Amino acid sequence: MKVWPDPAEKPEPAWRLRLEFTLVALIGALSFVSLIYFALSSVAASAHPGGLAADGCHNDRKNGGRHCHGGSSSRPAPAKPQRFASSGSAYYANCSEARADGAAPVRRGDPGYSPRLDRDGDGVGCE
Repeated sequence: MKVWPDPAEKPEPAWRLRLEFTLVALIGALSFVSLIYFALSSVAASAHPGGLAADGCHNDRKNGGRHCHGGSSSRPAPAKPQRFASSGSAYYANCSEARADGAAPVRRGDPGYSPRLDRDGDGVGCE
């Protein structure tokens, strides 16, 4: 004996099925796009992979001076070298200042030497 569908039950309209499928696909696509966006934006937040000193700064070859990463923990470099009369030593914010003062290369033990001026740690800064 053949069973006929109950006339009281209406089949679900095709447009409703298409709408549900479209919404599920759209939510999946948006989830994927947002995942890719956040993955790429976290990579873009770090400007470059390395070459930073312990204080998070590096020499800015393009604009001169020193450039720091890390927000409030890094302090800006002074505009010109500071001389300390009591000890007779010099302070150089970067190698450009040491060169302008005629002190470069600065060796460990010399006035104005600082480990942050010595990139490779060999005891000679601004080489």
